[in-house]
Amino acid sequence: MREPIDLAGWAGVRRAELEALFEARLPLPARADDPGRLREAIRYSLLAPGKRLRPLLALAAAEAVGGRLDEPVLMACASIELVHCYSLIHDDLPAMDDDDFRRGKPSSHKAFGEATAILAGDALLTLAFDWIAEAGERAARPGDFLRAVAALAKGSGMQGMVRGQARDLGEPPPATLVELERLADEKTASLFRAAVEIGAAAGGADGPTTLALAQYGACYGVAFQHADDLDDADHPGHAASARERVAALVDEGVGIARERLGERAALLEAFARELPLRSAGAAA
Repeated sequence: MREPIDLAGWAGVRRAELEALFEARLPLPARADDPGRLREAIRYSLLAPGKRLRPLLALAAAEAVGGRLDEPVLMACASIELVHCYSLIHDDLPAMDDDDFRRGKPSSHKAFGEATAILAGDALLTLAFDWIAEAGERAARPGDFLRAVAALAKGSGMQGMVRGQARDLGEPPPATLVELERLADEKTASLFRAAVEIGAAAGGADGPTTLALAQYGACYGVAFQHADDLDDADHPGHAASARERVAALVDEGVGIARERLGERAALLEAFARELPLRSAGAAA
């Protein structure tokens, strides 16, 4: 019988590695070496407490395909968190969602001003690609890391997250399940899909395996958004049917991963199986 996955223990170790990487590569400089308090603003948002779910999924994918979680792989997988952090900084701006707080403290533009917040987001986005490029050079596997770059660009840009944000800002709220999941696929699932693609590519997976894990990531991301909407009591529709949809998407994604990887998909399955539990605890 298969040993149960200690997801919390595994995630705790990997999360600590990610935090150490962020701190080491983005130390706080002397004020004279930080024009406009740019690095301070980057650290303010990036080092704020967070679950680090996207880079953890990337690392889980890398491990599932047999990759060694050395520093180049860790850097590549961490790049998705830089993009996620940039997106939160920009989402909070008055021109976007106009949120004054993020993770229990003033949002970046409230703490540093709008101009510095914009620049901090810009810097994080470009730094993500810098990290993957450096990781590929250090790993001496440029082809694998080039595929990771392509996945990050597609997931974060006009075919993915940015497209979803434009849809969210420019169109009426989704009124049907099809519309809701189209928005969720673009705005939310695109980064989860990119995360597992980055992890698979950096871990040395072949093309068909990377594609299968991308499909897992898409299912995970849409299910995540359903569960998140339920947590916020903001789901357009009946909560019970939404929870059924979460479970169905999880089953679909796990089935795809297990068909490709067999028992090696256990860690990815453990991540996905937490989503129905999360949505079941939300208010109906």
